[in-house]
This record gives sequence, C-alpha cells and structure tokens, in this order.
Amino acid sequence: MLKTVQYNKGSIIYFENDIDERIFILQKGVVILSSIDIETGGTNTVQLATGEFFGAKSALGHFPREETATVLQDAIVISMTVQEFEQIFSNNKKVVYKMLRVFSGQLREYHKKTKSLLAHQRELNQQDGMLSVARSFYKDEQHRACMDVCLKYLKLFPNTNEIETVAKLYADAKSLYERKDKRNQTESSSRNISADTGALAHFSLPAFERFQKKYESGQVIICEFEPGDSFYLVQSGEVQLVKHVNGSMSKLDILKPGEFFGEMAILDNSPRSATCMAAGAVQCLEFNKENFKVLVTGNPQIAIILLKLFCKRIYDQKRRVRILTIKDPLIRIYDVFCIYDDMGLSMRNAEKSRSFNIKAQDIVQWTGLSADKVQDELSKLVSKKKLQIFENHMVVTNLEEMRHSVEIKMQSHF
Repeated sequence: MLKTVQYNKGSIIYFENDIDERIFILQKGVVILSSIDIETGGTNTVQLATGEFFGAKSALGHFPREETATVLQDAIVISMTVQEFEQIFSNNKKVVYKMLRVFSGQLREYHKKTKSLLAHQRELNQQDGMLSVARSFYKDEQHRACMDVCLKYLKLFPNTNEIETVAKLYADAKSLYERKDKRNQTESSSRNISADTGALAHFSLPAFERFQKKYESGQVIICEFEPGDSFYLVQSGEVQLVKHVNGSMSKLDILKPGEFFGEMAILDNSPRSATCMAAGAVQCLEFNKENFKVLVTGNPQIAIILLKLFCKRIYDQKRRVRILTIKDPLIRIYDVFCIYDDMGLSMRNAEKSRSFNIKAQDIVQWTGLSADKVQDELSKLVSKKKLQIFENHMVVTNLEEMRHSVEIKMQSHF
C-alpha cells in the first residue's frame, strides 16, 4: 500500500550505500540527491522537481543506494515498494518510456566516462571503428566473427576506400575459419542455462515465430559502431557482449535466455556501444526500431523487465568506471575479479576459492594497465599462492580477502 510520508527540514530519507528497495515520488518541498563523483571525488548534487521519482534505479536493480537523499525544506513524499511500482505504473506508457530514455542516457554517459579514462584510446568514427573491430577479431583468432563484421562493413560502406583491405581481411579470415575443426565452431546450446522465464513467457506465442533468428557459435549478431535499428531477446543459448578497447576485444557480460540486448541504440539513435556474438548455438527474437515503442508501451511486463535491465547495466558499467579510477594497480586487478564474481561469471571451488574464465589480456582490457604491469602483478599473486593461472582460466584462492582489500582502498580513495 502506498504511503505518504512527511519529512522535516534536515532529514535524511536514505544514505548512499544503504540497502533500501523503496521508490519515492516528491509531492511537496525540496529534496536534493548528493553523491560522490567516482572520477574526481567531488560531490554531485541534483535538486528534485515536484512529481519526480527518486530511488527507483537502485530499488529496481537491487543494488545499494547511489546517493544520499536530503530534505532541504519540509517535504511530503510518496513511498512504495517495487511491487507496488510495477502494479501502478507499468501501464503508464508516458512514465515508463521516459524512464527508459533517462536510464539509456545514463548508461551512455558511463560508456563515455570509460572512454575518457582510457585516455590513450583514440576516438573512432563508425567506419574506422568497425574496421578496428574486424581486425581485433582476426588478431584474436575469432575468424567467424571477423568475417561477419567485414560483411556488415561492406554493406554499410559499399563505396569505402578501404574496400580492398576489408575484402582481403575477409578472405584471410574465411580461409583460416574453414581450416579449423568444425567441432571448435559448433557448440551445443542444450546446456542447463538459467533463463528469465518472466520475459520468455510473454514471447512464447506463435505470433512471435516470424521474429525468430538463429545464429551459429561465434557469429556476430550486432557490431559495435554500426547503426542500431533493431533489438533482440535471447530465446535459447548464450550471447557474449564484447567491446573494442585499445585494439583488442574485452569481454563485458554473458546474456542468457530471457534477456534483451541492442535496445539502447534504438532509444537514443546512437551507434552500437558493444558487439554481441553467439556463444554457442543461439536463437533470438529480432524486433525493429519501428515497433519497439509499440511493443514496450503495449506490454507493461516487458517495459518493467527493460527498466530492471537498464538498472543492472548502469550499475555494472559504473563498477567498470570505478576500476579505472583506482590508482593502485593491484587493487584494480582485485576489483576485476570482484566484478566478475558479482556478474555471476565465477565458479565456486570451495568456501573462499573461485574459478574465473579469464585471461591476462582480459585483465589488461578491464584495468587499462599495460600487459607487462598486469603480468608482473599476476606473477606476484601466484608466488604468494593467492592465484593459480591455467591455460583458459584462473583460480583465486581467497576472493573475500581481495574484496575486503578493495573495500578498504575505496573507503580511503578520496
């Protein structure tokens, strides 16, 4: 049941880092939101307008509060649970679509901050960016992905001056791809992958069959830098998100059945911010830009799912930015393992030990450190028996110790 709550001047509605899943609407008075800027250490302050929501992002995303809400003048606010928000506002097309656009813009800003912190990374236009992605896939021996990006490039830029370069890159990648053992190119999607059944249930009707697309392992579904004119729902299999960073492809996340991707580009008319590729056999539903708004505003449950998805991605991207602001290189590396664990990309070996499908190059891309520096720090951890390095994975012997070290460092960071 919605509650109307009165707060006196000087009251704190909630503190930054509180665990609190209430959502608020300011009815009367003055409330400000203040937070610490993770880049500068300064304080960011925003004054809320009457009728504005606050606390929604952390509540919907189930993560700690990002700011402190302070009452500057006696205020009246409406307080509700996440469930109450869903029941009352999921049918309010104007509110939901506005929130989607706001969250999309915030996520885009965190992507920009990541680039700005990687100051040595050159800003790329669409043509140069896609060509760099293709070359990076080739360098990483992901030849099927390289071929896909080359084809997308030639379709978008048929009159490019780089046509011979791209054609040769495609031919070389195809030759190497065809030599490979097909067992390495085809993976079963029949593994026990947990799915968001809430999202899948709404798209199980025969009417959606015409939107189905199937992809082979390693195939690129959308490419970073290309224009965004469609978005997707994973029906089966897994989709790997990767981003071009300093000439290599950095792994971001794994999407499972019931999760969406590609929606951000069509909300703010911007190029794709990451590459999404099939990690094994994948089946998706593909929706175009024109029917996105109709689909979202006409399906309240889908709108809520997308809101929660944006909240999660904003939090994850903010964590990535935080890694790049840490001055201590060892703590940066620790935080990479922590965020992989938070994203569900680790396997428990024992009470404190975790196994990570990660390589040194992935850590280089996440931390922005040089390959030599990362290798030096990893070698120290191995010598202290805090880390074991294998061909395709690493084992952290005590993740909680690493997490504790990160928390202490962040408390004194500013």
